[in-house]
Amino acid sequence: MTDSHALLNAAQTAARLPYGALVDEIVGLLTDDSVQVPQRLVQALAGGGSLFVMPAMDRRVVITKLITFTPANAGTARPTIQGDMVVFDTASGQRRLVLDGPTVTARRTAAVSLLAAQRLAPNTQGPLLIVGAGVQGLAHLEAFADGLGVTEFVIASRSPASAQALAQHAQARGLHARVVQDANAALADCPLAVCCTPASGVVLSALPRPDAFIAAVGAFTPTMVELSAGLCQHFAEQGTVFVDTADAAHEAGDLLQAGLDVSHFATLADVIRQDIPKPTGPVLFKSCGWAGWDLAAARTALAR
Repeated sequence: MTDSHALLNAAQTAARLPYGALVDEIVGLLTDDSVQVPQRLVQALAGGGSLFVMPAMDRRVVITKLITFTPANAGTARPTIQGDMVVFDTASGQRRLVLDGPTVTARRTAAVSLLAAQRLAPNTQGPLLIVGAGVQGLAHLEAFADGLGVTEFVIASRSPASAQALAQHAQARGLHARVVQDANAALADCPLAVCCTPASGVVLSALPRPDAFIAAVGAFTPTMVELSAGLCQHFAEQGTVFVDTADAAHEAGDLLQAGLDVSHFATLADVIRQDIPKPTGPVLFKSCGWAGWDLAAARTALAR
């Protein structure tokens, strides 16, 4: 199949999205004034799922990601996120690629967390605490290993089997990984942490180290939550909070449920465009997702 009609599976999509190139493309996208990202459509489905329609475009590329999010699939053989991303040429309207939607979502989300850690984390040495051992946990492990050189990982999950599988994956890559039952206790030993759970309840509430960086990616609606209100308030009062985009003002469940005015927090675009230096004290990065990150993935895939 020629590139202009390429329908890529998960492995082929991942091969087109190496983390270093994806981070570079995200930086480029955030300084590209031609980028347009309409508000995504989220349609509730019977049974508690949602359909996401996420368009974005620039001078060269137009994308729409169509995915379903089905929380009821958690713990089953069926993935919670399914779908595709279609990539078109802006000028001709020609379809260029169809990428695997869950792979794009996983890798671009982890790349955004990686970029935030590179620019904002007070201490990037690790260990990295990963709370949630699913698709996003795996993507973040690989992203932080590839992009920050982290070699030691601590994994906490409500599913012992998933935690062990992720630890074994890390060990197969020559990395050090151990499984813990208490994520809050492990936080004291980990300057880096990511929360990538289904966000159905609080999983982190312990106060962070003074040099902590936590990326929370699971909650993307006002009713979802991973971090306790007290932990979010601590970051706002004793450290610094950043969000991925301004849309977090009505999507970041963790921060909204903590009673924080999310509109006051700097975005990743602010960090890049204003060259904001690393702050002193602990840093919380709240990511809710954005079709612009998918557009960056499309640009990366086309370049390769």
